[in-house]
Amino acid sequence: MKHISLCNRAIDARVALRRSALALAVLAVCSAQAQVASEPPLQIAQYHAPALNEMVVTATRTEQPLTDIVADVSIVDRETIENSGATGLVDVLARLPGVQFARNGGPMGSTSLYLRGAETRFTAVYIDGVRVDSQASGGASWEAIPLSLVDRIEVLRGPAAAVYGSDAVAGVVQIFTKKGEAGVSPYVGVGNGTHRTWKAEAGVSGASGAVDYAIGLAREGSKGFSASTRATSNPDRDGYTSTAANARLGLQVNRAHRLEGTLLYSDSDSGYDTSKADDRSLHRLQTLGLAWQAQWTEAYKTRLAVTDSRDRYETQPSPYLTETQLRGYLFQNEWRLGNHQFTAALERREDELQNAPIDRSRAQNAVALGYGLSAGAHTLQLNARHDDDSEFGGKSTGSAAYGYAFAKGWRATASLGSAFRAPTLYQRFSLYGDASLQPETSRNVELGLKWAQDASSFSATVYRNKVSNLINWVGSTGTCAGNSGPFPGCYANVGKARYEGVTVAGVTRLAGVQLYASLDVQNPKNLDNGKLLARRAKRHATLGADTQLAGWTLGGEVQANSQRWDDAANTRRLGGYALFNLYASTRLARDYQVVARIDNLADKDYQVARDYATAGRTFYVGLKWSPKY
Repeated sequence: MKHISLCNRAIDARVALRRSALALAVLAVCSAQAQVASEPPLQIAQYHAPALNEMVVTATRTEQPLTDIVADVSIVDRETIENSGATGLVDVLARLPGVQFARNGGPMGSTSLYLRGAETRFTAVYIDGVRVDSQASGGASWEAIPLSLVDRIEVLRGPAAAVYGSDAVAGVVQIFTKKGEAGVSPYVGVGNGTHRTWKAEAGVSGASGAVDYAIGLAREGSKGFSASTRATSNPDRDGYTSTAANARLGLQVNRAHRLEGTLLYSDSDSGYDTSKADDRSLHRLQTLGLAWQAQWTEAYKTRLAVTDSRDRYETQPSPYLTETQLRGYLFQNEWRLGNHQFTAALERREDELQNAPIDRSRAQNAVALGYGLSAGAHTLQLNARHDDDSEFGGKSTGSAAYGYAFAKGWRATASLGSAFRAPTLYQRFSLYGDASLQPETSRNVELGLKWAQDASSFSATVYRNKVSNLINWVGSTGTCAGNSGPFPGCYANVGKARYEGVTVAGVTRLAGVQLYASLDVQNPKNLDNGKLLARRAKRHATLGADTQLAGWTLGGEVQANSQRWDDAANTRRLGGYALFNLYASTRLARDYQVVARIDNLADKDYQVARDYATAGRTFYVGLKWSPKY
């Protein structure tokens, strides 16, 4: 892939990072002067300090209050998503601590998300409890997940293979669609923005008696801009259209038993540039889930779930087609005894890939055990899991985390854990594959310090995650003797990497203004050659503020990244950048809300992938009608 340098006239990201770090220090000092609470929650979300009793499911796969969780978690709610005015899911996630991304062109371009600097394939992704993944490229297809239908996001940073099995090397992202609540809540929304971007959405949710439901439909599109900056590429606009729908239906059979079914469908058609042709990518993602939850006694409950996901990707006119299907079966048991919580799970995952000439499948069977203790100032979480893969055999993982509330509002944490990622079916059985590939494995250790009170919180986390058996693409060597493809090279277990860094984040309210900030200083490095891993900045910061004025919510933010390298050899530099964004929202009447946003206010010319363009300054205005009956 060829790449070009950034324009020198843009704002130097290093200055913005220094200012963000200074503002973060001010936040910490101001927060420390406030009155502290008796119990600290786990971790801040990006735009608010969560309530002490807010429930999270991602950390242990069971519902737990934040006060009982030691792991490093962020929460994004629907209000934050709507006020952001963002067009893509990763644009929302990129404002969270520890998250960066790279994208080939516009919102529907091929997208990579780096959690704590780790590759896309090292983050396990779930939609309403349904696992999504690609057995061709490895990792979730972020551009295919419709932001319009997302109601809540939970991001767990740090290995979680002892709970979730393969892939959770860097963390887990759980995405939830809306769940029906008492009454009837319809909504209709429209929006328009730069590059002839438009959006229309409608849906209804509610609950009556034993039944709750939520249905949503969204369609959006854009004329776009030319995705590639190469002279050899088609200079046309690379627009897109996308249609998405979701449904969630629940039945409370009685006080002890609940049935729930979920569905999500997304279909997109977008342009991209690799030649003078009008290249198109067709992407379809669908998920299905059915779950039965039973509360057998006050202390004991179970959950039985069957899930299915399909990820289909096709390009035209150049012929390429790949389809991944994942099926999952989970039997989860939870038993609470006073301050003790015990969990046990049986899980089966079936992967299938059709990517001519590949037509392969595999299965993983697993047993997982967990123990949690929350007693006064002490919190303990232990997990162990064994996965047996039909191809490469067994893999055991474990984790231990401890939190100590040493003063009112303050908590120190420490954790360690192991994880693994099974090679994709493409890496093993394609023309460039090696059937003898072994899983990538990791060992992680981290320390944390957290404080929270009312609307203010602060956290600092130091981590080191070392990955062995890293699967890399290698050139034409003796290792690739079996290569039968037209290009020299193959996949091989030849690499080692270390992801280490520190994340500091804070949120507080001063004189009616809410301030939030985060700073990541990291060093994702290839241990074989000492080079920085491609497309990851060593420093990343976000600083934002919002307030209420005359019925309006007004806010602004700065996102800053230091320089990064576009290639593994660290020869093609991508310059640092800072983006300034503004947003505003208000209610015209009780049932109508207007949202407006300006992204990249200074019209910064920058790149996150060389030879691929970014949008420049963009405007968006949306109107939503959402009464409640």
